[in-house]
Amino acid sequence: MNSIRARHDRIGAWLDRSDVDVLTIQELKCKDEQFPKDLFTSRGYEVSFHGLNQWNGVAIASRVGLEDPEIGFADIPSFGEEPVVEARALSATCGGVRVYSLYVPNGRELDHPHYTYKLEWYRALTADISAQLRDAPDKKLVLCGDFNVAPLDEDVWDMEEFDGATHVSEPERQAFNTLLGAGLREVTRQFTPGPGVYTFWDYQRLAFPKKKGMRIDFELASPSLAVHATGAEIDREERKGKGASDHAPVIVDYEV
Repeated sequence: MNSIRARHDRIGAWLDRSDVDVLTIQELKCKDEQFPKDLFTSRGYEVSFHGLNQWNGVAIASRVGLEDPEIGFADIPSFGEEPVVEARALSATCGGVRVYSLYVPNGRELDHPHYTYKLEWYRALTADISAQLRDAPDKKLVLCGDFNVAPLDEDVWDMEEFDGATHVSEPERQAFNTLLGAGLREVTRQFTPGPGVYTFWDYQRLAFPKKKGMRIDFELASPSLAVHATGAEIDREERKGKGASDHAPVIVDYEV
């Protein structure tokens, strides 16, 4: 999303034409008291949100019910010289499905403490989801958002450009795959196969028109929900024009 207040009008217009039942949002960049709740409630959505400052922030909007919102997950790690649990995870039950809005840490550089934090964040999330599905194998659950990992080489425009960089390193890819191994299925790629299919384009160096993108936004569904996925699309058109986010919306259809 990259700042919900700066993209207030675009979000409203997109909701009106996309007609989605549940929307997860990441990178709000606002405190809770600054969140534009009326943008959603005026359109018939219930909304839960969590933001601490001008960084990070997550939200879930639903018009099929929104129950038991919960910030974070079990043993979520903190970060910083004065450790803080950042606003990166929020979940709620929407229409019988436990929905997570996740903004996985970026990692910054391979030798940066944020990279270690990223891997720890993945480990804690994987442990939590694994325990849930072990206790309730038929639970309908989906993790949505910015995973800040490109799992395959085709998920970036040029692997040589990423030599020694984050998002494609083996430990990050292993962390993503281990999360899948907790009992999840990625449901977007089967309907939107690559190569050359991306969800993120940097604002710098004309990345979007030059098709220099990354595929880092996904939906990971539990088996009992994944079987109901009937289609998916990446709304690349929403990346165009004035005030666009650097991420394109990822839309998945389920017949539950």
